[in-house]
Amino acid sequence: MTRPSDSTVAGGQSLHRSVLLDQAVELLITEPAGRYIDGTFGRGGHSRLILGTLAKEGRLLGVDKDPEAIRFGETLAAEDGRFVVYHGSFADMTAAAASENWPEGSVNGVLLDLGVSSPQLDDPARGFSFMKDGPLDMRMDTTRSPSAAEWLNSADEKDIAEVIWRLGEERFSRRIARLIVMQRQETPLETTRQLAELVSRAVPKKDKHKHPATRTFQAIRIFINRELDDLESGLEAAVRLLAPGGRLVVISFHSLEDRIVKRYMRDLAKGPQLPRGLPVTASEIETPFRLVSKALKANEQEIRDNVRARSAVMRVLERRSDDRSREQ
Repeated sequence: MTRPSDSTVAGGQSLHRSVLLDQAVELLITEPAGRYIDGTFGRGGHSRLILGTLAKEGRLLGVDKDPEAIRFGETLAAEDGRFVVYHGSFADMTAAAASENWPEGSVNGVLLDLGVSSPQLDDPARGFSFMKDGPLDMRMDTTRSPSAAEWLNSADEKDIAEVIWRLGEERFSRRIARLIVMQRQETPLETTRQLAELVSRAVPKKDKHKHPATRTFQAIRIFINRELDDLESGLEAAVRLLAPGGRLVVISFHSLEDRIVKRYMRDLAKGPQLPRGLPVTASEIETPFRLVSKALKANEQEIRDNVRARSAVMRVLERRSDDRSREQ
């Protein structure tokens, strides 16, 4: 669940080319003078291209949990008056839109680029990765508690095992949780290296293509940041905000999140499921939504340039315009 990016340097700041960048913006922008929300601003890769596509009347609202991302957003806002940034989760985008006096049903497009971003993952101080030692933090929003270390050093063994199993699909979750509790009785877990080494000891069967701590780190990060809960709330908020003809574009990087997105969009596009036997045909059931395309993935060149892009899946939902609804 990592948002891939290729680093470049512009104006003294690190910028990042987001995965599926051109395709996402092309599918998102249907009205250049409209209102748009980038619900996962990050370092502004998508936002900058969106602004480059919008007319001078267009507006873009960037949202992000990460205070560091907000600093980048404030810099962009100072450069371009069409852009504003909001500190918070995309689950709260209705409130973010309301802060700009954008009511529900008035937004032409919402983009969500899910998971942890490459700048977050690559910074050892953030504690997201086991590749380099750092504090066991894992918070996207560092102004909120608890950190991963605070939770692991206080949670019940059963709860730790449940999180690692449910969100990491780790079959040795109970062994890992038991060892965490035993370890913290002697020395509190404080660093990513401590946790990675502990998990390596707990996992008896190693996958030669994957570090044994991969699933555990993923599970704890998802839990600490409420990623799946925020995703479900964010999808609902985005759909409420969409104007007729507006689109929701979601890029996911893991089966857990893609499953939620796929089912949510599919169910809206199918419309209400009526009991069998009713004298109604599928064409007579009107739904205000449609799937714009099949699931899209990064091409071979993009994957070669950035191996993290290999798991990216993009899905697009559109609220039908009034004219399209009448045509059905």
